[in-house]
Amino acid sequence: MSMLPPGAQDAAAPARPALIALGANAPAPQGGPAASLRAAMAEIAALGRNACCSRLWRSPAFPAGSGPDFVNAAMALDTPLSAPALLDALHAIEARFGRERQRRWGPRSLDLDLLAHGDGVLPDRAGWARWRDLPLERQMRETPKALILPHPRLQDRGFVLVPLAEVAPDWRHPVTGLTVTRMRDGLPAAAHEGLEPLG
Repeated sequence: MSMLPPGAQDAAAPARPALIALGANAPAPQGGPAASLRAAMAEIAALGRNACCSRLWRSPAFPAGSGPDFVNAAMALDTPLSAPALLDALHAIEARFGRERQRRWGPRSLDLDLLAHGDGVLPDRAGWARWRDLPLERQMRETPKALILPHPRLQDRGFVLVPLAEVAPDWRHPVTGLTVTRMRDGLPAAAHEGLEPLG
């Protein structure tokens, strides 16, 4: 049975590759963080085809001290959904897993981030650069009102790039031109601290 939102699929539109980061550090109705991520992967895979899932990784909460360790993963899939429709579908999955958006960077039963949708840059390069360059103290207070793609922080986060390199090592950032592997290998050592695969 299709899980695509009504009206979200144009039969003539080609599928576009999408990259998604998954994380959890609080229980969900589906179980603990590792069980939740595995269940969420199955739901996300139904939003397209050719889904590829990374291993599960343990990482310290970000920012430091904000909660229990996270379980993280990444997925790549081809989807006929537009970027806004895919984001809506991801938010609907989060809601089914008990996600409540009460505090920015607080504990989460499921966190799904749309990292990239094809080579799209949204809202435009200037808007993307504004959010990429936002100081950390403002990141903790401000949330964009429109979809920003690629995710403006993906190049800075080991807990995103390490699992992402398992599913899309050669994906190239449409603004910087760097591959996932290059971004991962260019991270400072501190960005890898505490990261370890589960199982």
